[in-house]
Amino acid sequence: MTGYDVCIEVWNKRLNSTSAISLRGIIHRLIRNLSTDDPRPIIPLDSGDPSQFPCFRTSTTAEEAIVEALRSTKHNGYAPATSVPSARRPCFTFYESRAAYENLQVRHFDLLPNKGWEVDVEALADGNTFTMVIINPGNPCGSVYSYDHLKLVAETARKLGIPVIADEVYSHLTFGSTPFVPMGVFGSIVPVLSLGSISKRWVVPSWRLDSGVNYRVLQLNHRCRNLRSGTLKEAVEKCVDGIKDVPCLTFPSKQEGSMFVLVKLNVSLLEDIGDDLEFCMKLAKEEKVIIVPVGMAFGMKNWVRITFAYEISAVEEGLRRIKDFYQRHAKKQ
Repeated sequence: MTGYDVCIEVWNKRLNSTSAISLRGIIHRLIRNLSTDDPRPIIPLDSGDPSQFPCFRTSTTAEEAIVEALRSTKHNGYAPATSVPSARRPCFTFYESRAAYENLQVRHFDLLPNKGWEVDVEALADGNTFTMVIINPGNPCGSVYSYDHLKLVAETARKLGIPVIADEVYSHLTFGSTPFVPMGVFGSIVPVLSLGSISKRWVVPSWRLDSGVNYRVLQLNHRCRNLRSGTLKEAVEKCVDGIKDVPCLTFPSKQEGSMFVLVKLNVSLLEDIGDDLEFCMKLAKEEKVIIVPVGMAFGMKNWVRITFAYEISAVEEGLRRIKDFYQRHAKKQ
Protein backbone atom coordinates (compact mmCIF):
# COMPACT_ATOMS: atom_id res chain seq x y z
CA MET A 1 0.00 0.00 0.00
CA THR A 2 1.41 3.38 -1.01
CA GLY A 3 1.50 6.48 1.15
CA TYR A 4 -1.26 7.93 -1.06
CA ASP A 5 -3.47 4.90 -0.42
CA VAL A 6 -2.92 5.24 3.31
CA CYS A 7 -3.97 8.91 3.18
CA ILE A 8 -7.12 8.04 1.25
CA GLU A 9 -7.98 5.26 3.72
CA VAL A 10 -7.50 7.58 6.70
CA TRP A 11 -9.62 10.28 5.03
CA ASN A 12 -12.43 7.80 4.30
CA LYS A 13 -12.44 6.59 7.89
CA ARG A 14 -12.71 10.18 9.12
CA LEU A 15 -15.64 10.88 6.82
CA ASN A 16 -17.35 7.67 7.87
CA SER A 17 -17.18 8.82 11.47
CA THR A 18 -19.49 11.71 10.54
CA SER A 19 -22.95 11.37 9.02
CA ALA A 20 -22.96 7.96 7.37
CA ILE A 21 -25.86 8.70 5.03
CA SER A 22 -26.37 11.99 3.20
CA LEU A 23 -29.70 13.76 3.04
CA ARG A 24 -29.63 13.48 -0.72
CA GLY A 25 -29.04 9.73 -0.46
CA ILE A 26 -32.07 9.35 1.82
CA ILE A 27 -34.26 11.32 -0.59
CA HIS A 28 -33.13 9.17 -3.52
CA ARG A 29 -34.06 6.12 -1.47
CA LEU A 30 -37.55 7.55 -0.94
CA ILE A 31 -37.90 8.40 -4.62
CA ARG A 32 -37.04 4.83 -5.58
CA ASN A 33 -39.92 3.70 -3.37
CA LEU A 34 -42.54 5.76 -5.23
CA SER A 35 -45.34 3.79 -6.85
CA THR A 36 -45.24 3.72 -10.63
CA ASP A 37 -48.90 2.67 -10.79
CA ASP A 38 -50.27 5.83 -9.13
CA PRO A 39 -51.20 8.46 -11.77
CA ARG A 40 -51.22 11.32 -9.26
CA PRO A 41 -48.36 13.84 -9.39
CA ILE A 42 -45.54 13.56 -6.87
CA ILE A 43 -45.70 16.05 -3.99
CA PRO A 44 -42.04 16.56 -2.99
CA LEU A 45 -42.43 18.15 0.45
CA ASP A 46 -38.75 17.39 1.03
CA SER A 47 -37.48 20.04 -1.37
CA GLY A 48 -35.52 23.06 -0.23
CA ASP A 49 -35.58 24.65 -3.69
CA PRO A 50 -38.58 26.97 -4.19
CA SER A 51 -37.04 28.69 -7.22
CA GLN A 52 -39.17 26.62 -9.63
CA PHE A 53 -42.33 28.43 -8.54
CA PRO A 54 -43.32 31.89 -9.86
CA CYS A 55 -44.26 33.15 -6.38
CA PHE A 56 -40.64 32.70 -5.26
CA ARG A 57 -38.90 34.06 -8.34
CA THR A 58 -35.88 36.17 -7.52
CA SER A 59 -35.89 39.93 -7.99
CA THR A 60 -35.17 41.31 -11.45
CA THR A 61 -32.61 43.57 -9.73
CA ALA A 62 -30.47 40.52 -8.98
CA GLU A 63 -30.92 39.11 -12.49
CA GLU A 64 -29.97 42.43 -14.10
CA ALA A 65 -26.87 42.66 -11.89
CA ILE A 66 -25.68 39.28 -13.17
CA VAL A 67 -26.33 40.30 -16.79
CA GLU A 68 -24.50 43.61 -16.26
CA ALA A 69 -21.51 41.81 -14.75
CA LEU A 70 -21.30 39.44 -17.72
CA ARG A 71 -21.65 42.19 -20.33
CA SER A 72 -19.01 44.33 -18.69
CA THR A 73 -16.31 41.87 -19.94
CA LYS A 74 -14.47 42.52 -16.68
CA HIS A 75 -14.89 38.97 -15.44
CA ASN A 76 -14.13 36.85 -18.53
CA GLY A 77 -10.48 36.18 -17.70
CA TYR A 78 -8.93 34.04 -15.01
CA ALA A 79 -9.64 35.33 -11.55
CA PRO A 80 -6.98 35.37 -8.83
CA ALA A 81 -6.47 32.04 -7.09
CA THR A 82 -8.01 33.55 -3.97
CA SER A 83 -10.98 34.90 -5.99
CA VAL A 84 -12.15 38.45 -6.66
CA PRO A 85 -12.19 40.40 -3.36
CA SER A 86 -15.68 41.85 -3.92
CA ALA A 87 -17.09 38.36 -4.41
CA ARG A 88 -15.08 36.51 -1.77
CA ARG A 89 -17.78 34.81 0.37
CA PRO A 90 -17.79 31.59 2.32
CA CYS A 91 -19.46 28.71 0.51
CA PHE A 92 -21.79 26.05 1.92
CA THR A 93 -19.92 24.48 4.81
CA PHE A 94 -19.83 20.81 5.69
CA TYR A 95 -18.94 21.38 9.31
CA GLU A 96 -18.59 17.75 10.33
CA SER A 97 -16.60 16.69 7.26
CA ARG A 98 -14.17 19.56 7.69
CA ALA A 99 -13.80 18.88 11.39
CA ALA A 100 -13.10 15.21 10.69
CA TYR A 101 -10.41 16.19 8.21
CA GLU A 102 -8.75 18.35 10.85
CA ASN A 103 -9.06 15.65 13.53
CA LEU A 104 -11.44 17.79 15.55
CA GLN A 105 -14.16 16.26 17.69
CA VAL A 106 -17.69 17.48 16.93
CA ARG A 107 -20.09 17.85 19.84
CA HIS A 108 -23.75 18.42 19.02
CA PHE A 109 -25.73 20.76 21.23
CA ASP A 110 -29.02 19.61 22.60
CA LEU A 111 -31.78 21.81 21.18
CA LEU A 112 -34.74 22.24 23.50
CA PRO A 113 -38.00 21.82 21.51
CA ASN A 114 -40.24 23.24 24.22
CA LYS A 115 -38.08 26.38 24.48
CA GLY A 116 -38.20 27.32 20.82
CA TRP A 117 -35.30 24.98 19.99
CA GLU A 118 -32.91 27.04 22.10
CA VAL A 119 -29.34 25.78 22.51
CA ASP A 120 -28.36 24.10 25.76
CA VAL A 121 -25.07 26.01 25.59
CA GLU A 122 -23.44 24.88 28.80
CA ALA A 123 -24.11 21.15 28.42
CA LEU A 124 -21.18 20.36 26.11
CA ALA A 125 -18.88 23.39 25.97
CA ASP A 126 -15.75 23.16 28.12
CA GLY A 127 -12.08 24.11 28.13
CA ASN A 128 -11.40 21.90 25.10
CA THR A 129 -13.96 23.69 22.91
CA PHE A 130 -12.30 25.41 19.94
CA THR A 131 -15.27 27.25 18.47
CA MET A 132 -19.06 27.29 18.61
CA VAL A 133 -21.36 27.14 15.56
CA ILE A 134 -24.81 28.70 15.92
CA ILE A 135 -27.40 28.27 13.14
CA ASN A 136 -30.01 31.01 13.30
CA PRO A 137 -32.67 30.99 11.89
CA GLY A 138 -32.66 27.26 12.42
CA ASN A 139 -32.84 24.59 9.77
CA PRO A 140 -34.69 22.26 9.90
CA CYS A 141 -36.51 23.36 13.07
CA GLY A 142 -37.44 26.89 11.90
CA SER A 143 -36.48 28.67 15.12
CA VAL A 144 -35.48 32.33 15.40
CA TYR A 145 -33.46 33.00 18.54
CA SER A 146 -34.18 35.94 20.80
CA TYR A 147 -31.70 38.68 21.65
CA ASP A 148 -31.35 37.35 25.20
CA HIS A 149 -30.58 33.80 24.07
CA LEU A 150 -27.96 34.95 21.57
CA LYS A 151 -26.40 37.13 24.26
CA LEU A 152 -26.15 34.05 26.49
CA VAL A 153 -24.36 32.23 23.66
CA ALA A 154 -21.94 35.14 23.27
CA GLU A 155 -21.25 35.34 27.01
CA THR A 156 -20.66 31.58 27.20
CA ALA A 157 -18.18 31.80 24.32
CA ARG A 158 -16.41 34.71 26.02
CA LYS A 159 -15.99 32.68 29.23
CA LEU A 160 -14.40 29.89 27.17
CA GLY A 161 -12.24 32.31 25.17
CA ILE A 162 -13.52 31.07 21.80
CA PRO A 163 -15.12 32.69 18.72
CA VAL A 164 -18.65 32.06 17.43
CA ILE A 165 -19.41 31.02 13.85
CA ALA A 166 -22.90 32.33 13.04
CA ASP A 167 -24.59 30.49 10.17
CA GLU A 168 -27.31 32.98 9.18
CA VAL A 169 -28.20 31.87 5.65
CA TYR A 170 -31.95 32.08 6.41
CA SER A 171 -31.76 35.57 7.93
CA HIS A 172 -34.02 37.00 5.20
CA LEU A 173 -36.58 34.21 5.41
CA THR A 174 -38.31 34.99 8.71
CA PHE A 175 -41.99 35.68 9.27
CA GLY A 176 -42.81 35.15 12.94
CA SER A 177 -43.12 37.51 15.88
CA THR A 178 -39.49 37.13 16.99
CA PRO A 179 -37.27 39.57 15.06
CA PHE A 180 -34.06 38.24 13.60
CA VAL A 181 -31.00 39.46 15.51
CA PRO A 182 -27.62 39.05 13.78
CA MET A 183 -24.96 37.52 15.99
CA GLY A 184 -22.66 40.32 14.92
CA VAL A 185 -24.33 42.73 17.35
CA PHE A 186 -22.44 40.89 20.09
CA GLY A 187 -19.09 41.48 18.42
CA SER A 188 -17.96 43.60 21.37
CA ILE A 189 -18.43 40.55 23.63
CA VAL A 190 -16.89 37.82 21.48
CA PRO A 191 -15.34 37.48 17.99
CA VAL A 192 -18.07 36.54 15.48
CA LEU A 193 -17.78 35.15 11.95
CA SER A 194 -21.13 35.53 10.19
CA LEU A 195 -22.03 33.41 7.15
CA GLY A 196 -24.74 34.38 4.66
CA SER A 197 -26.08 32.96 1.41
CA ILE A 198 -27.02 34.48 -1.92
CA SER A 199 -28.82 31.27 -2.91
CA LYS A 200 -31.21 31.38 0.06
CA ARG A 201 -31.67 35.15 0.22
CA TRP A 202 -32.53 35.54 -3.46
CA VAL A 203 -33.94 32.01 -4.02
CA VAL A 204 -31.34 31.17 -6.66
CA PRO A 205 -29.70 27.96 -5.43
CA SER A 206 -27.73 27.43 -8.63
CA TRP A 207 -25.96 30.82 -8.33
CA ARG A 208 -23.14 29.38 -6.28
CA LEU A 209 -20.57 31.66 -7.86
CA ASP A 210 -17.18 32.44 -6.41
CA SER A 211 -16.57 35.48 -8.57
CA GLY A 212 -18.10 37.76 -11.18
CA VAL A 213 -21.18 38.75 -9.19
CA ASN A 214 -21.93 42.46 -9.17
CA TYR A 215 -22.20 43.84 -5.64
CA ARG A 216 -25.69 45.17 -6.45
CA VAL A 217 -26.92 41.60 -6.04
CA LEU A 218 -26.33 42.03 -2.30
CA GLN A 219 -28.25 45.28 -1.91
CA LEU A 220 -31.51 45.18 0.01
CA ASN A 221 -34.69 44.95 -1.98
CA HIS A 222 -37.34 45.32 0.70
CA ARG A 223 -40.32 44.80 -1.58
CA CYS A 224 -38.95 41.47 -2.79
CA ARG A 225 -38.13 40.42 0.75
CA ASN A 226 -41.59 41.31 2.04
CA LEU A 227 -43.22 39.42 -0.82
CA ARG A 228 -41.32 36.24 0.00
CA SER A 229 -41.89 36.55 3.74
CA GLY A 230 -45.61 37.08 3.18
CA THR A 231 -45.82 34.09 0.84
CA LEU A 232 -43.90 31.91 3.28
CA LYS A 233 -46.07 33.02 6.20
CA GLU A 234 -49.24 32.06 4.31
CA ALA A 235 -47.70 28.76 3.25
CA VAL A 236 -46.56 27.83 6.76
CA GLU A 237 -50.01 28.62 8.16
CA LYS A 238 -51.57 26.24 5.63
CA CYS A 239 -48.93 23.65 6.48
CA VAL A 240 -49.53 23.96 10.23
CA ASP A 241 -53.31 23.73 9.76
CA GLY A 242 -52.91 20.58 7.69
CA ILE A 243 -50.56 18.92 10.17
CA LYS A 244 -52.97 19.60 13.03
CA ASP A 245 -55.43 17.28 11.27
CA VAL A 246 -52.91 14.41 11.51
CA PRO A 247 -52.95 13.17 15.15
CA CYS A 248 -49.63 11.34 14.91
CA LEU A 249 -47.79 14.59 14.05
CA THR A 250 -47.28 17.38 16.60
CA PHE A 251 -45.42 20.70 16.82
CA PRO A 252 -43.21 21.48 19.83
CA SER A 253 -43.11 25.21 19.05
CA LYS A 254 -44.29 27.74 16.46
CA GLN A 255 -42.51 28.22 13.17
CA GLU A 256 -40.75 31.57 12.66
CA GLY A 257 -38.20 31.14 9.90
CA SER A 258 -36.47 29.08 7.19
CA MET A 259 -38.46 26.92 4.75
CA PHE A 260 -39.23 23.82 6.80
CA VAL A 261 -41.26 22.53 9.73
CA LEU A 262 -39.92 19.89 12.10
CA VAL A 263 -42.66 17.77 13.64
CA LYS A 264 -42.70 14.91 16.14
CA LEU A 265 -43.97 11.54 14.91
CA ASN A 266 -45.91 9.46 17.45
CA VAL A 267 -45.58 5.91 16.12
CA SER A 268 -47.61 4.53 19.05
CA LEU A 269 -50.71 5.81 17.23
CA LEU A 270 -49.87 3.77 14.13
CA GLU A 271 -50.65 0.13 13.52
CA ASP A 272 -47.79 -1.11 11.35
CA ILE A 273 -45.11 1.59 11.36
CA GLY A 274 -42.12 1.41 13.69
CA ASP A 275 -40.15 4.60 13.07
CA ASP A 276 -39.81 7.76 10.98
CA LEU A 277 -37.99 6.03 8.10
CA GLU A 278 -40.72 3.42 7.70
CA PHE A 279 -43.36 6.16 7.89
CA CYS A 280 -41.69 8.14 5.09
CA MET A 281 -41.01 5.09 2.93
CA LYS A 282 -44.61 3.88 3.08
CA LEU A 283 -45.93 7.42 2.59
CA ALA A 284 -43.88 7.74 -0.61
CA LYS A 285 -45.11 4.37 -1.89
CA GLU A 286 -48.79 4.83 -1.04
CA GLU A 287 -49.35 8.57 -1.51
CA LYS A 288 -46.45 9.82 -3.69
CA VAL A 289 -45.58 12.38 -1.02
CA ILE A 290 -41.92 12.78 -0.04
CA ILE A 291 -40.93 14.08 3.41
CA VAL A 292 -37.63 13.62 5.22
CA PRO A 293 -37.11 11.12 8.07
CA VAL A 294 -35.17 13.19 10.57
CA GLY A 295 -33.91 10.19 12.54
CA MET A 296 -31.72 9.03 9.67
CA ALA A 297 -30.97 12.46 8.21
CA PHE A 298 -30.30 14.50 11.36
CA GLY A 299 -30.12 12.01 14.21
CA MET A 300 -33.47 12.76 15.87
CA LYS A 301 -35.46 9.55 15.81
CA ASN A 302 -39.18 9.75 15.07
CA TRP A 303 -39.20 13.31 13.77
CA VAL A 304 -39.96 14.32 10.18
CA ARG A 305 -39.18 17.43 8.16
CA ILE A 306 -41.70 18.99 5.79
CA THR A 307 -41.06 21.95 3.50
CA PHE A 308 -43.63 24.69 2.98
CA ALA A 309 -41.61 26.64 0.37
CA TYR A 310 -43.86 25.29 -2.34
CA GLU A 311 -47.00 26.26 -4.21
CA ILE A 312 -49.65 26.59 -1.50
CA SER A 313 -52.13 24.38 -3.34
CA ALA A 314 -49.51 21.61 -3.53
CA VAL A 315 -48.73 21.96 0.19
CA GLU A 316 -52.43 21.57 0.97
CA GLU A 317 -52.76 18.55 -1.34
CA GLY A 318 -49.70 16.94 0.22
CA LEU A 319 -51.11 17.35 3.74
CA ARG A 320 -54.45 15.90 2.62
CA ARG A 321 -52.63 12.81 1.38
CA ILE A 322 -50.68 12.53 4.65
CA LYS A 323 -53.99 12.68 6.53
CA ASP A 324 -55.42 9.89 4.36
CA PHE A 325 -52.26 7.87 4.97
CA TYR A 326 -52.60 8.30 8.75
CA GLN A 327 -56.24 7.25 8.71
CA ARG A 328 -55.36 4.00 6.92
CA HIS A 329 -52.54 3.16 9.34
CA ALA A 330 -54.01 4.47 12.60
CA LYS A 331 -54.42 1.96 15.43
CA LYS A 332 -57.99 0.89 15.89
CA GLN A 333 -59.40 2.12 19.19
